[in-house]
Amino acid sequence: MAKQSDYLSLGIDIDLPAATVSAFLAVPENYPRWASGLGELSQQADGNWSTLTPQGPMQVRFTPPNPYGVADHYLQPAQGEEIYIPMRVIANGGGSTLLFTLLRSPGVSDAQLQADAEWVRRDLAALKALLEQR
Repeated sequence: MAKQSDYLSLGIDIDLPAATVSAFLAVPENYPRWASGLGELSQQADGNWSTLTPQGPMQVRFTPPNPYGVADHYLQPAQGEEIYIPMRVIANGGGSTLLFTLLRSPGVSDAQLQADAEWVRRDLAALKALLEQR
């Protein structure tokens, strides 16, 4: 069982139905519009994606569109372990809540985990602003 210090749960309320938010997140081309760490995505022949991130080139896999609000994605750096990024969109009244779990990678300090969390919070705020202005 993971200790709480092994992950951070981050979330943001979005004033749109969960189905609308999920549909937006199901389109990989939308991620560069709000997820600053992903950079520009390029689709590969096998359906996966590649990108140049601040940490270097990575392969990206997205969870296929689904009716459950699951918007997980996976980053595979050229060297090292795959990074799993779980995201869920849940209905919350007439709107939705996007939950993002930031898992601590091996060797990541508390300070770096907090810095990563701040980066994610900025990206989630950008997503909220983008979606709510539509």
